[in-house]
Amino acid sequence: MVKMEFPDQAKIWGLVMCFMFQMGQGYYLPGSYPHNYAVGSHLSVKVNSLTSIETEIPYGYYSLPFCPPQEGVKDSAENLGELLMGDRIENSPYRFKTYVNESEIFLCQTKPLSGEEFGLLKKRIDDMYQVNLLLENLPAIRYTTKEGYFLRWTGYPVGIKVQDAYYVFNHLRFKVLLHKYEEPNVARVMGTGDAAEMIPATDKPEPEVPGYMVVGFEVIPCSSVHDVNVAKNLKMYDKYPSPIKCDPSTVAMAIKEGQPISFTYEVEFELSDIKWPSRWDAYLKMEGSKVHWFSILNSLMVITFLAGIVLVIFLRTVRRDLTRYEELDKEAQAQMNEELSGWKLVVGDVFRAPACSSLLCVMIGDGVQILGMAIVTIMFAALGFMSPASRGTLLSGMLFFYMILGIAAGYVAVRLWRTMGCGDSKGWASVSWRVACFFPGISFVIFTILNFLLWGSGSTGAIPFTTYFVLILMWFCISVPLTLIGGYFGAKAPHIEYPVRTNQIPREIPAQRYPSWLLVLGAGTLPFGTLFIELFFIMSSIWMGRVYYVFGFLFIVLIILVVVCAEVSLVLTYMHLCVEDWKWWWKSFFASGSVSIYIFLYSINYLIFDLKSLSGPVSATLYLGYSLFMVTAIMLATGTVGFLSSFWFVHYLFSSVKLD
Repeated sequence: MVKMEFPDQAKIWGLVMCFMFQMGQGYYLPGSYPHNYAVGSHLSVKVNSLTSIETEIPYGYYSLPFCPPQEGVKDSAENLGELLMGDRIENSPYRFKTYVNESEIFLCQTKPLSGEEFGLLKKRIDDMYQVNLLLENLPAIRYTTKEGYFLRWTGYPVGIKVQDAYYVFNHLRFKVLLHKYEEPNVARVMGTGDAAEMIPATDKPEPEVPGYMVVGFEVIPCSSVHDVNVAKNLKMYDKYPSPIKCDPSTVAMAIKEGQPISFTYEVEFELSDIKWPSRWDAYLKMEGSKVHWFSILNSLMVITFLAGIVLVIFLRTVRRDLTRYEELDKEAQAQMNEELSGWKLVVGDVFRAPACSSLLCVMIGDGVQILGMAIVTIMFAALGFMSPASRGTLLSGMLFFYMILGIAAGYVAVRLWRTMGCGDSKGWASVSWRVACFFPGISFVIFTILNFLLWGSGSTGAIPFTTYFVLILMWFCISVPLTLIGGYFGAKAPHIEYPVRTNQIPREIPAQRYPSWLLVLGAGTLPFGTLFIELFFIMSSIWMGRVYYVFGFLFIVLIILVVVCAEVSLVLTYMHLCVEDWKWWWKSFFASGSVSIYIFLYSINYLIFDLKSLSGPVSATLYLGYSLFMVTAIMLATGTVGFLSSFWFVHYLFSSVKLD
């Protein structure tokens, strides 16, 4: 086998082309190394938390009377992201032999159901809880046909209620899709030209025997009645003596208090043409791609049209005023100053420090940190480095990038604070501390309250105490020091010089025809219009159990959002200056940050109309708590974009006017 060599420049261009062509779906890099199994090799199924879109509260698999494995229940290795998402992956008694079809495999017969177990099973069935199984990191997928539509679901229901009786799915029919290959070189298996460079080769020759890779995992749940007297004499993995009919359209195993439940399964292997890199296509198939593209193109057309009109008028007005002003001599300028109105009259107050200036600096610093984290994370996800195959990687990456960008947060906040204070660096450490504790402190309070609710419910979504301790250590041992380092550099960096002097006595703001805050709150509608369609897909992935992997679209939407926020805030700032309102600092922040208000209202609408089946006050409180956290982060990020663009514009505008 000849190993193909590619120059570094070609690799770089190849990566760029992959990013461009896969912008809509995200370039997928497999999350784990492909395993080659020989015939008869053992395959072990793992279980994840029970989940439901009715309650959004996950529970452990073995909280219900299911069969435990012979070696005992053991937790699989988990990363921080998995723990924060409520995933609890454990071993299970389901075991297969590669390419060996088996049927009527007996697992166990439970003890007679106690009143508590019977009531818990009924409650989980009423709340439509799903059992989530994993094989080779692939979730079990279930295909159904409803009203002529072909649907696919991950996991299967615990049971179903028919009339007044409750039925449990105690027999599972598995289908495992295998891809056969006979090539010892992994490069051909992967189907990529330079896979041999990414996967280290060994000098040890591999045997020329066919092997199999797991590329699909399907499940069909059935409800079957088993003979109690026969089952009590069987051991785990014995063959059930009579045939078991698995008909998903009928139910037979009604649960009753005081009666045991017997569990069985069967497995069928099938060869497939699906290759290893494509095995996640069934889960990541993009729904509504035309809707994504239509939303983006519509937003681009509307925003470009409006921005073109605004900028043409805007630039013509400003440039005309500046040109006219600079052509006059000093006496004419002095006379013109007495006659002019608008933004030129607030030249002595436009850079007056706003009220609560330190709080504004802190919020800007946190906004820079959140926005930077979002951009970097979405870029890496769009390139495929945070695929669903690596469970919890996305959340872990967000935490990592957020902590690292504490340097930028401290630097921007302290330098802006020094600019408002005319270069005074005293107290920079206090500003850095507040930056490091403001948004994380709000998040900590929200998640602590929600965690107590989850603890009280006995949910696996509750963060363990050890994880809490790890998060606090990361906060104070990594994030805070990095923010202080950034603040130190901000204190040493030269502050931004104002182009004009500020008068000692503030100018009185004339009475306005309309409340200025009304315009500020209304300005958030335009940024919201650019993202509300994508917001629906994100909300559905979070609360409806759907996989979201169109990070390319999300990256485009993020760019559009940043541009629109900058434009909206810049125009609103100019409008306020034209009516001699020099208090533009906070208004420029909330002009774009007010989009969070509409996002929160949209989340309420989503709760009422799309999650109308959400049951219980705990579930509603969890939803509102997570929504509040999300809109707080969005407010800080979008408000920061609006403020920084307005600050740059005001500085540029008044630096063009030569006044003594």
